[in-house]
Amino acid sequence: MEEYPEEMRSPPVSLVSVVGCPELHSSISTHLHSLDPPINTFALPDLSKVSLLLRPPKPNPGESSSAAAPPAGILKRDWLLKHRTKVPAVVAALISSDRVSGDPAQWLELCSEIDNLRGLLRGRSTKLVLVVVHSSSTEEMSEDQMVAVRKRAEVDAKYLLTFYTGEDTQLKQSLFRVLRVLCRLGSVFAELAATYYRDEGRRIKARIERKSSGPTDLNIRYSFKVAVYAEFRRDWVEALRFYEDAYHTLREVIAGASTRLSAIQRLVEIKTVAEQLHFKIATLLLHGGKIMEAVTWFRQHNATYRKLKGSPEAIFLHWEWMSRQFLVFAELLETSSAAVQSISHLSPGTGDRPLTEWEFRPAHYYQLAAHYLKEKRSSLDFAVSMSEGEIDCSAESVAPSSYLGQFARLIEEGDAFVMLPLTDEEYMRYAISEGKRFQDSFEIIALLKKSCESYNSLKVRRMASFCGFQMAREYYAADDFNNAKLLFDDIASLYRQEGWVTLLWEVLGYLREGSRKHSKVKEFIEYSFEMAALPISADTGIQSFRFEESGPAGPATLQQRETIHKEVFGLVSEKMRLASIENGGDVKISGNNPLHLEIDLVSPLRLVLLASVAFHEQMTKPGSSTMVTLSLLSQLPLTFEIDQLEVQFNQSYCNFVIMDAQKPHVASLTDGQSGRRRETAPSLRLSTNKWLRLTYDIKSDQSGKLECISVIAKMGPHFTICCRAESPASMDDLPLWKFEDRVITYSTKDPALAFSGQRAIQVEEPDPEVDLALGASGPALIGESFIIPVTVTSKGHEVNSGELKINLVDVRGGGLFSPRDAELSTESHHVELVGVSGSEGEDESQLNTDEIKKIQKAFGLVSVPNLKSGDSWSCKLEIKWYRPKPIMLFVSLGYSPDNKESNTQKVNVHKSLQIEGKNAITISHRLMLPFRRYPLLLSRTKPVPDSDQSVSMPLNETSVLIVSAKNCSEVPLQLLSLSIEGDNDDTERSCSLHGGEDLLNPALLVPGEKFKKVYTVTSEMNSSKLILGNVCLKWRRNSGNAEQAGSVAPVITTHRLPDVNLESSPLVVSLECPPYAILGDPFTYFVKIQNQTELLQEAKISLADAQSFVISGSHSDTVYILPKSEHIISYKLVLLSSGAQQLPRFTLTAVRYLTGFQPSIAASTIFVFPSQPQFKMVAVGDDRNESMVAE
Repeated sequence: MEEYPEEMRSPPVSLVSVVGCPELHSSISTHLHSLDPPINTFALPDLSKVSLLLRPPKPNPGESSSAAAPPAGILKRDWLLKHRTKVPAVVAALISSDRVSGDPAQWLELCSEIDNLRGLLRGRSTKLVLVVVHSSSTEEMSEDQMVAVRKRAEVDAKYLLTFYTGEDTQLKQSLFRVLRVLCRLGSVFAELAATYYRDEGRRIKARIERKSSGPTDLNIRYSFKVAVYAEFRRDWVEALRFYEDAYHTLREVIAGASTRLSAIQRLVEIKTVAEQLHFKIATLLLHGGKIMEAVTWFRQHNATYRKLKGSPEAIFLHWEWMSRQFLVFAELLETSSAAVQSISHLSPGTGDRPLTEWEFRPAHYYQLAAHYLKEKRSSLDFAVSMSEGEIDCSAESVAPSSYLGQFARLIEEGDAFVMLPLTDEEYMRYAISEGKRFQDSFEIIALLKKSCESYNSLKVRRMASFCGFQMAREYYAADDFNNAKLLFDDIASLYRQEGWVTLLWEVLGYLREGSRKHSKVKEFIEYSFEMAALPISADTGIQSFRFEESGPAGPATLQQRETIHKEVFGLVSEKMRLASIENGGDVKISGNNPLHLEIDLVSPLRLVLLASVAFHEQMTKPGSSTMVTLSLLSQLPLTFEIDQLEVQFNQSYCNFVIMDAQKPHVASLTDGQSGRRRETAPSLRLSTNKWLRLTYDIKSDQSGKLECISVIAKMGPHFTICCRAESPASMDDLPLWKFEDRVITYSTKDPALAFSGQRAIQVEEPDPEVDLALGASGPALIGESFIIPVTVTSKGHEVNSGELKINLVDVRGGGLFSPRDAELSTESHHVELVGVSGSEGEDESQLNTDEIKKIQKAFGLVSVPNLKSGDSWSCKLEIKWYRPKPIMLFVSLGYSPDNKESNTQKVNVHKSLQIEGKNAITISHRLMLPFRRYPLLLSRTKPVPDSDQSVSMPLNETSVLIVSAKNCSEVPLQLLSLSIEGDNDDTERSCSLHGGEDLLNPALLVPGEKFKKVYTVTSEMNSSKLILGNVCLKWRRNSGNAEQAGSVAPVITTHRLPDVNLESSPLVVSLECPPYAILGDPFTYFVKIQNQTELLQEAKISLADAQSFVISGSHSDTVYILPKSEHIISYKLVLLSSGAQQLPRFTLTAVRYLTGFQPSIAASTIFVFPSQPQFKMVAVGDDRNESMVAE
């Protein structure tokens, strides 16, 4: 479509000529181009130049006599371009207002120019518009002047416009006025242009009606002009109707084309006109959304001209024209791709042939365009060969004539050029010379590539491969084998999947021949083997339906398969060579050029050689023999011999070589394989579709998986095929032979083995004769180094190169590592393998440098010394717990029973032990106030929301701290010391702690028992917070043996005591009474209230009655305590009951602080004796403080 001129490819646009005032041309043209539809402009500087635009009209040929000569052609070549760029529909004369209202000489000059313009427009339909240009909005023309100008130009009043260009003081008003005038100009121009093209169309229609019986060429021309004028007016319906009329009328010209003297040129002209008319019709239909009608129209167009080939010597012109029709229509369809995609159903086509889906796809037309272009190329080659080497030196003087589709010879006569008609012979020589200038192969490849890409986008792989194959053939014919090979390989992969054997044969034939030409020996052998193994039987006579010839490989027959088989084996045996084109040498296999092929599980060469390996057992013992069957299958057409087979396993010392017993001279081929096991076979001949089964015994001394990896077949001195071993149970069928009529047999004689056989066998580990023992005493405690003895005892095997692997695994699967704790402490592991000590506690420095010892947090690797039968060796594992967690300890011993370096087989012994780490000691504390002394702490009575709820103590008071340690484990513990230490020894304490002395001897703490120690706490610094420090408890596990316990390192457990808030108490209440009472004897009960503030304190007191007491004193009163003074209240009490009795409940309420308190129950309890008790005093010899043990 790019070959068409622009006036053909785009709809016509109205043309307006603007004459005069060149400074306004740019703004007017810009505005007209922005309209919809746009309007083109042709500008002239002044009215004196208008004669260059409007030539005098030629006499109308239709008005001549009937005896006039027939038209020289159908359509004039440049008529459409002339009306788009040279013949305006409207002439706009821009006149300055000074020439109208100024000097009379200017008025006379203007009248002369207007008269000249009228004279040029006389006899034409071109419309005239006058535009008077004012330089300022203040300028005004009289009505008489306007009428004079209008009458002089003979135009209507509405076509006399005023244009203001001056700069106003108000810019917005000026711009608005200019825009309004431009819009008015645009509407007037559009109206007059539509009128002009309508009048022109009517004028041509009148000629068609008058000349209905005239020359057909003129009727076609007139219909074409009417359609073009309708396009100018955007009347697509009328344009389509007249284009169709011209197209149908053109068919009448076809019948008389062969009777003319220049029949070839006449037919070329007809087809060129038909092509242009068809392009216009198809474009209007597609852009109107009529996809069905456009496809139907193209089918009719193709049916009309497909058989109109013309003379045989010019048939290549026909095929070129046909190719161009399909190419242009494909490009038109692509521009309407959105509409094509929306097609949901197909309507029937004309006649008996319904429309197919492919007729709506551009790929179909690109493909056929390439097909016809190939026809043109072959016909042109024939025409060139028939021209007998004639060279037309005058071909350069041939040029297109003034009529569409015609050519003439351009001859210079004096100062002018004359166009002389051509004879058909001259035209043919010109066409052939032009055809030889272009290489059609590149155009064919481009068309096929577009078609292939379009089919791929539609996911139509088969049609895409069809076009790809044709593309590859073009590359191959152009000696571009690299691009051809890429396409051929991709197409061959699809044909293998689809099972299209005949098509695959043809593709492989091109690949094989290309490899031979370019000396690619390996690829030539691979393609030859695959072609020879294709399932083509003797009665296969169906060739490819697409091509007249079957390609370089010849027809796909059994005989051709056998020929290729003999050729490739002759090359493999080095008995023959193949000629190469690229290097001028031969394709051969030699010692300098050996060849090795690989056949994997998806290789197409599985047809050539298929190797199946099956072990007769699933498991075996080390050193025991088992049977293995090797089966080979080939689909090559002729029987062939294998010189030797090499079977390879993952354990290389199990590899062995199979020799042909009938060919002892081949032994020299295996000189490089000395030291390997050799076996013989009765014969290594492979026949078509017949299994060759070979069974041998095999023995492995190494435990684990024994797997057959590959089988290497050697044929000839320098050619090998490595075939991947397959298991019969999981072996896939041969895809191309799957549905062929052939005998299917099992790969093994035993059918059960054919269904369950595997190419791998499991070799069990030898039974160990070494004992591995793990010992543990009780549960593990947090913080201590837990010792686990590991003992290795030889009970038959010698231990050589022994390795002890230690693994700690979390039982719950949570892991031994805490990422959150890692940010706070270096002890981020909950459990850690600290170390491994040797036998009898030998030091690590005593170990040999050759021994392996790698200790990590949860893994350890320790070398075990060589042991003889009956010897033993032990070590100790030191594991430390930082958090309570159960773990599984895995210990594995790997050793070699034989002291041989070549044998790497190892025996493994595994043991596991679950150990749970538990807390040994829990430490708690309690902070108490002095007995029967109650400071008023406001933070306890009125807690502030969202505040720190830490413990508070009164300032300048002595408190009691009780620290308790409880044994939470299941074993008895020895407590060595308990103390309270500061956070940092360099920091001065903020309080003083006084408690009992340290333990002189370890204290035994049985499970569940508590140890308590009492401290007095007194603040020494005037601060708001009291830092108590850390409780440090030193302990160890009680082993019962003092000597053994002394060797165990003690464990230190720390407990952080919380900080205590110090608070000044305004009031302190103290209760004083005897330690005991006697029934019936009165005693005094004192309540002391101390005011520690600088303010007068008011307090309300009350004493409740009690049944066991007789009370003397005020039960309810209000007292006032002076600043920094003490108030004492006394009561006389007489007890009426014996035993533990509750004192009367005393309550105090501080009025200033609106709070009160009562003594605790323990402080209000007194014991009453029925009579005076008798106490015996005993002298104490040792007055040292002893710590007490409380349950």
